[in-house]
Amino acid sequence: MKIAILSESPADEAAIAVLAAAVLGGPFDLVQPALRARGWPNVAQVLPAVIRHLHFNTRADALIVVVDSDDSPVHTTRHDAPSYFHPRCRLCQLRAIFRQTTKNLPPAQGRERVLRGAGVAVPAIEAWLLCGRDPQVTEAAWSEGQAAGHRPYTRAELKWRAYGTDRPSLPHETKCAVVAAEHHRRDPRRLENDFPGFASLARDIRGWVVPSIGN
Repeated sequence: MKIAILSESPADEAAIAVLAAAVLGGPFDLVQPALRARGWPNVAQVLPAVIRHLHFNTRADALIVVVDSDDSPVHTTRHDAPSYFHPRCRLCQLRAIFRQTTKNLPPAQGRERVLRGAGVAVPAIEAWLLCGRDPQVTEAAWSEGQAAGHRPYTRAELKWRAYGTDRPSLPHETKCAVVAAEHHRRDPRRLENDFPGFASLARDIRGWVVPSIGN
């Protein structure tokens, strides 16, 4: 199976590749997207071009996109209702970009479209990396704090807990991210339970109808 990954940094993408393999239950071929992104606004900006490039110019089966929620509204089950769209929810926005970009694309490279895998890390991917290591870090804890106006931790604190510094070098960040993600390779269910934003991504991946892994 051939998959492209787009996120906010190369370190994030390295960790997401490990987590995607955990959900799939096996390895896959990584396809490089035409463009790289840095931060949420850039991901949203380049995503349509990345989808079109992968569709017409590669044999990628799917594209995984993961971004941080930062201080945006957290996606809830209410957002999954038919025709519902929250204009500030980043998962709603990612799904809308996929729909709008792919709806009129003709078949190409022997398939109808590039399949979607979308997830949002609340409030940042470092929270996913700390899952199982720090029981205080969960999506529910962040959502409750956000609603109460008193967040249980900051994004800078998550970086310290994940990397030992709030300004890691890219090699150090990548190494730490991959090591943390490897803890979920055998069983990602704890991550899915504690972080619905990851569970949404896992449901997308498990819903793909694609050739057998490794083909």
